[in-house]
Parts: sequence; structure tokens; C-alpha cells
Amino acid sequence: MTEYILRYGSLRMLGSFTARDNDQFTRNQQVLAKTARGVELAEVLCEATDHTSKDLQPDLGGCIVRQLDTADRQQLDQLHQTERQIWEFCQNQIQKLKLDMRPIDVEQVFGGERILVYYLAENRVDFRELVKILSAEFSTRIEMRQIGVRDEAKLLADYGDCGKQVCCNTHLSEMPPVSMKMAKLQKATLDPSKISGRCGRLKCCLRYEYETYQELKQELPPVGATIVTAKGRGKVLGHEILAQQLLIQTEDMRKIMISGDEVLSVIGKS
Repeated sequence: MTEYILRYGSLRMLGSFTARDNDQFTRNQQVLAKTARGVELAEVLCEATDHTSKDLQPDLGGCIVRQLDTADRQQLDQLHQTERQIWEFCQNQIQKLKLDMRPIDVEQVFGGERILVYYLAENRVDFRELVKILSAEFSTRIEMRQIGVRDEAKLLADYGDCGKQVCCNTHLSEMPPVSMKMAKLQKATLDPSKISGRCGRLKCCLRYEYETYQELKQELPPVGATIVTAKGRGKVLGHEILAQQLLIQTEDMRKIMISGDEVLSVIGKS
């Protein structure tokens, strides 16, 4: 049996799913898949291999039920309408109960097994009464999921400053921490408005090339070091890491750019 990598759920989760018998699927096909949460709508990305599956969480897998058909699409449209009703009802109940939380999204599993409510809150919230009301109203299991601002962007954001769909809503299965150190090393502008994503945090893409920058930087003399070139000595003032160039100050106080290949030896910091 063939296994495929599927993307499913509002949080765009990724998992490895087994196809039944000799079923074959192609990229971007919509299918119904059995997950730990129930029967869900999913999108086929590719066949599962050791390489594509190595970073996936094992508990997010399952099996593919079948390809989506016309009746399923009609049910899906009805589901979206119902989710809007659930959202409005949930928001009203939160206001009535005066709960210190902000609902972000509502997701109803395709098979009707459960409803998930995603929310933001600074502190722990006692939502037991809310769950009772929702369960009684919609006659299904209710799950409350507290999320962070990056997850909020994953649920609601569309396109980033680069003109492409936000990474958290396409290919990122995890969102690793990003620091200002990464922006400084890559000489990105330090204007928060220009290096922050839709979530208000530093852009995830600042991490993509960070390790490459670190490796290339190690091949250059550190700032402040005295170096020897064929044209004499100089002091390193700065780096152009990707170009592998140095800004140096020569013995006659001139500032020039040289290639890292021109360095004959490093004497040390002056």
C-alpha cells in the first residue's frame, strides 16, 4: 500500500497517510482521510518517502478513505456555513460569561466528530461552562485550543510582504524561534515594521539562511582583527558575508573592500 503526505485541518497539519488497496492519488487532490480527530478533508502533497517523512510527527498520520466527490463538496459548503453559525454563537456566549479570551477561529471536523474552538488568552481561562453550553447546543464534542500569535497568523493570514502565501500557512509544520541576532547577522534592516511578519513577530524566513551565514562568517577574519595582504596590513572593520568580502582600514588610513581570498594571515585583534 502506498503512503502519501497530506495537509489537513485549520492549522495545516502534515501527516503520512496510507492509501487503501491500489488507490493512487496525485498532488493537490482533495481526499477524505481518517485522522485521530475523525474523518477530515485533506490535500495530497506527495508520496511519502524516508526523506519527506523524517520530520513529521508520527501521531499525525492515518489512512485515506477516498477522493472527495460532488456530494462531499456540497457537505463541505454546508459545513462552512455551520461553522459561521458556531462562531457567532460561541462569541456571544463568551461575552455573556465574561470570559477573558478572544476566539480566533472555529473548525468543525468533516465527519462531525468534534468542534474545535481556537482562542487567544493571556492567562488560564476556566471555560468549562462554555464547553457545556456548546456541547448542548451542537450535540458534539467540543475542544478548546489556546494558541499563540504565530498560530493566529497561521489560521488567518494570507500573503506576506514577499508576495507569496505566508510560510506558516503553507510548508512550515513547526515554527522555530527567531531572534534579532539572526536579522543582525544577515544585515537585514532592524526596523521592526519591516522584519516582522503578519503575526507581529520576527519573520520566520530570517531563520532559513541563518546557518549558511554562520558558516560563511567563520571563513572570514573577525571584526577588529589585523590582517596581512599582498598590499600590506589592515584592520577588519566589517563583513559582506555572502560576497565573502571585508571592509578594512589600511595602514595609511584608507577604507577599502577586499576579497577574503586576499588575506594571507590573521595576526589577531589590535
